[in-house]
This record gives sequence, structure tokens and C-alpha cells, in this order.
Amino acid sequence: MNKMLARFREAQLPGINRLRRLSAAGELPAPMVFPGREGRPSFARALRAAGTPAVIAEYKRASPSCGVINLDLTPADVARMYAENGAAAFSVLTEEAHFQGSLDYLKDMAFAGKPMLRKDFILDQLQVLETAATPASALLLIMRMFDGADQVRKMLDLSREHGLEAVCEVFDEADLDMARWAGASIIQVNNRDLDLLVTDLGVSRRLVRTRGQGELWISASGLTAPAQLEEMADLGFDAVLIGTSLMSRPDPGAALKELAAVGLERKARRVAERAAEREAAR
Repeated sequence: MNKMLARFREAQLPGINRLRRLSAAGELPAPMVFPGREGRPSFARALRAAGTPAVIAEYKRASPSCGVINLDLTPADVARMYAENGAAAFSVLTEEAHFQGSLDYLKDMAFAGKPMLRKDFILDQLQVLETAATPASALLLIMRMFDGADQVRKMLDLSREHGLEAVCEVFDEADLDMARWAGASIIQVNNRDLDLLVTDLGVSRRLVRTRGQGELWISASGLTAPAQLEEMADLGFDAVLIGTSLMSRPDPGAALKELAAVGLERKARRVAERAAEREAAR
């Protein structure tokens, strides 16, 4: 395992041990109950309904590679900005030790009504149950954090049991094979090299060639410009996840609006083309 991921894994152990104590005492928080038959807002459905590529806008205060990004804007501030400027869904960093996140941020941002991805280093089934007690619609499973597809499959099954969608993050072909063997339906390609801490969109360009029928694909890391989003959509990505390039701007909402416009304009063009085709067929 990469040294950085090993460090992230180690940082999760105190929290997992706390959850084990709560579980042994019968004190784990109960799964959140959602009114209506549909339950949690669907993460995948929201992405597919938006323009291609849909933008998953991330609330990210800090990271090991960038240091402090933005501590001034509250989760509620950012949720409002993102909801008003074209986000199809939110990604919320909840990891505390290295990203200055908090599980509470999911509650703070839920008022905006967007499906939320809990972005953390989920290793244990108790963390899935912990996520189920929040308003999150989805959680992140990083393939390199697991020893094999069987482990991932158990995490996927438990997530589905509690109405959570799992986003399986991959860095290369081996990760992608593991995700598919486990039964993943949402694939997120991370363009970041964890050893060099640089991004390369060539990773997305290469892996998306093997996209399978029915899979939903997300490209993450290193996306900063409208032309890049156009390219990812042309390659077959349904969505992009953008965090640092939004949160490092003075106005994350305005930065998001420029990028979200790519998918919205593409959607409008498709609608107009289909209308013209129907009219021509009459």
C-alpha cells in the first residue's frame, strides 16, 4: 500500500475502535430515517439527470498536498453557493486528522437538498453503519484500502442494505478489476499519483476506454477548466468531482457556475436536437 494511504489508514483506527466500543455496548447511532418511500436522495440518479458531465462539488477545507485551502467558509455557506450554481451533488470531506473534516458537515449541508457523498477512508463495516446514521446518500470506497474484492463486496452489500450508494475509487486497471469483481456500479477514477502528488488526466483517458454497460463513471482530481470537462464528457464520463479548484477561489459559487455551465449547455443542445428530430419525423 502507498505510504500516504497507509498513514490515512492508521489515522482511522482510533475512530474504528470507538465504533467497536459503541457497538459492543449497543450504542451505535441508528440509521437515519427518511420520509417517503424513496428514502435517501439518489446520488446516481441526480448525476444522470444533470447535464453531462454533472459536477459533484466538494467541501474541502484542507489536504496533505495543499495544506489549508479555505477555513473561512462554513459548510452551510458552501452548500448554499453550490446549490445555487449548478452542483448536481456534494462531496463532503469528513476525515479529521489530515483534511480537517467532520461528520457533522453532512448535517450542516443537508438543508440544500442535494445528494451527498461522504468522502473519507472507509475501512470497516461499522463505518458504513456510522454513515447510515447521517444524511449522506453515498460513501467512498478506495479500492487500494482493501485486501481483495471479497472485502469490497461485503462493504457494497452492507451499503445497499442501508440505502447507501458506494462510489468505488480506482487509480489503475488492477483497482478497476477489483471494483468490478466486487460488483461496483459507480466507478470514480482518481487522476492523482499518490507517490508524486501530481495529477494526470491521462489516467481517466486510459481507463474510461473499458467502461462497461450500465456503469456510472466519475473523473476526479486535476480538473480546473471548462475544456477539460468537455473532454471528459466526450470520453464518456457521466460526472466530474471538483474540490480544490473550487474551494481555493474567493467565490467557489462563481467558479462552480462556470464549470457547471458545460454540462448544462450540452444538455440544452441535446434537448434541442431531439426536438428537431421529432419535428422532422412528423
